[in-house]
Amino acid sequence: MLKIKLLKYTEKIILWSCCLFACSPKPSVMNKTNQEWQKILDPETYRIMREKGTERPHTGQYDQFWEAGTYVCKACNAPLFVSETKFDAGCGWPSFFKGIDSTAIIEKPDYSHGMHRVEVLCAHCEGHLGHVFPDGYNTPTGLRYCINSAALGFKKQE
Repeated sequence: MLKIKLLKYTEKIILWSCCLFACSPKPSVMNKTNQEWQKILDPETYRIMREKGTERPHTGQYDQFWEAGTYVCKACNAPLFVSETKFDAGCGWPSFFKGIDSTAIIEKPDYSHGMHRVEVLCAHCEGHLGHVFPDGYNTPTGLRYCINSAALGFKKQE
């Protein structure tokens, strides 16, 4: 039963992502070379955001971080998630049940490593953030955006 739900969810995400990615006007995207990104980002952030890497679980700065505020893209400072949507999924990475708004992130199919997942990218700089899964632990959306801490910055609520 769970496998069927996952497949249906995956098919919807693929269709939605492909249509969104191909048909919608794209937000202003930062056009930087790899050399420019390497000058801006520290090596670990570059590996995660530009080479689609993943940090080890339970090692990230924001995994067990619960202050009120806005999580931003570490590469371009675009707002991505708010603390009210963060929850403890126990997976070892910061988890959110939705983005700050519908234009902040891009979701696209990811078939790497012999799996089918849905990748999450910053809509402004197209940096890799993590993946979204349909196992949202009774969240309002039923989704778990599993995001690398190294891809995030934080602006404290004033």
